[in-house]
Amino acid sequence: MILEQYYLQCLSQASYLIGDETTGRAVVVDPRRDIEEYLRDAERLGVRIELVLETHFHADFLSGHLEFAERGAEIGYGSVAQPEFPAHLFEDGERYSLGQVTLEVLHTPGHTPESISIAIYETPESTQPHAVLTGDTLFVGDVGRPDLLVSSGWSKIELAGMLYDSIHEKLLPLPDDTIVYPAHGAGSACGKNLSSDTWSTIGAQRTDNLSVCIHDRDAFVASITDGQPAQPMYFAYDAELNSKLRPTRDESPLEQPTAREIEALMEDGAAALDVRDPDVYADGHLPGALNVGLEGRFAEFAGSVIDPMTPILLCGDEKQIAEARMRLSRIGYDQVIGAVPVNSDACAATSQTKRLTVSELRDLEMDNRTVTLLDVRNPGELSEGLIEGSTHIPLANLAQRVSEVPLADEVIVYCAGGYRSSIAASVLRSLLPETQVSDLVGGFSAWNEAN
Repeated sequence: MILEQYYLQCLSQASYLIGDETTGRAVVVDPRRDIEEYLRDAERLGVRIELVLETHFHADFLSGHLEFAERGAEIGYGSVAQPEFPAHLFEDGERYSLGQVTLEVLHTPGHTPESISIAIYETPESTQPHAVLTGDTLFVGDVGRPDLLVSSGWSKIELAGMLYDSIHEKLLPLPDDTIVYPAHGAGSACGKNLSSDTWSTIGAQRTDNLSVCIHDRDAFVASITDGQPAQPMYFAYDAELNSKLRPTRDESPLEQPTAREIEALMEDGAAALDVRDPDVYADGHLPGALNVGLEGRFAEFAGSVIDPMTPILLCGDEKQIAEARMRLSRIGYDQVIGAVPVNSDACAATSQTKRLTVSELRDLEMDNRTVTLLDVRNPGELSEGLIEGSTHIPLANLAQRVSEVPLADEVIVYCAGGYRSSIAASVLRSLLPETQVSDLVGGFSAWNEAN
C-alpha cells in the first residue's frame, strides 16, 4: 500500500495519494488545482492515477478534479452529490478495489450534505481499516463547521445534528488504532479549534477531541454552531464552482499594461493587488493598490477582500507575480488580467503609507486628535486581550461592514502580528479615501509585549 499526504500550509489543506504496488493503480483524494506534484510522485512510484475522490464540494479551495479528468482520470463523489460533470457517485458502504488495497466510502454528512469519509484497507480480507480519510467531518482536535451552506437554504442546526450522527455512528465505531487523516489543520476557517497535527487516531480523538467528547446531541449542536470564524468572501463561490464545469488552469503569459491602461482598468473596477511584504509595500506602491503579502495566507486573505468577479492586476517582481497567480488559481481566482512589475515604467508613480510602532501609537493617543482603533482579528482571538477602546470587525467582514468603522482623524488597524492589518488598512484606504489610515507594526503581540 502507498499512502502519501500532501499538506499545503498556506491553506491548511491536506490531500492524499493512495496506490497499490501490486497493480500500479492509484487514487487521489481532495487534490489541489496545481496537480503537477501528484503526477510527478505517481511517476516516481510507478502508479497511474485513475480516480479522483472528493470528500465534498470544498469551499476553501478549488479542487483539481477537472485537471485530472483532462488526463483520463474518473471523478468520484458520494451519491448525494450532484455535480455538473460526469462522476462515479458512490453509495454508502460501496467499496473500490485497487487490487489489494481497498477503499470503502462512508457517507458522513454534516459539514455538507454530500460529505463522505474514506476507509482504507490494506487487503480485501482486512477486517479493520488501516486509516480513514475524514475530509471536513472530523479534524484533529475539532469537527467540521455546519454553517457554510446557510446562504444556500440549509439549516446549520440540521447539518450539525447530521454531523453528530456521522461521527458517533460511522467514525467512532472504527477501531481505536485506525489512523485519522483529515482534510485540514490549524488555521483553516473550516473549523474553530483545529490542531496543528496533520494526523491522529480514532482512539486519541475519542478522548482528546473536545467536540467529540460532547455526548449529548443538543449540547454538541449548540457548541459547534457558536463561535465559528468569519467566513472568507470566496467560500460560497468556491463551493458552487467545485460542482460546476469550469475552465482548467490557464498558464498563458500575462500582459503588462501601460500606466494609462492601468489607470483606466482601475477606474472600471479592477483591483491592483500588491503581493510584496507590508513594509516594502508601505515604502512605495501603485496608488490605490491593495496589499496582501505572499509570505502569509495569501490566497485566503486575497479571497477575503476581493470579490471573485473583480479583475485583478498583480504587482510585484516577476517571480512574485507568477507565484501569486498560481496561488490565486487554487481558490478559483482566474480573473488575473495583467502583471505590473514594480520596476516597470507603469509603476513609476507611487504612493507611500504609514505604519505605526507601539511607541508612536502611544504618542498619537496623547495628542488631541481623534483616533479609531480597529481590531481585525477573528472572534476567537479576542480571548488573548485587546487594546482598550478598539472596535472589532474581522478582516473577512470588513468590506461589508465598513460603515461600522467609527470615523476619526485617523483610523489605526491592528491584528495579531501585523500581516492582516496591512491588508485591512489598504482596503480601508480604497473605501474611505478621505480618511487617514495606518496600521500597527507587530500588531497586538507587540502592544501586549510592550505593556
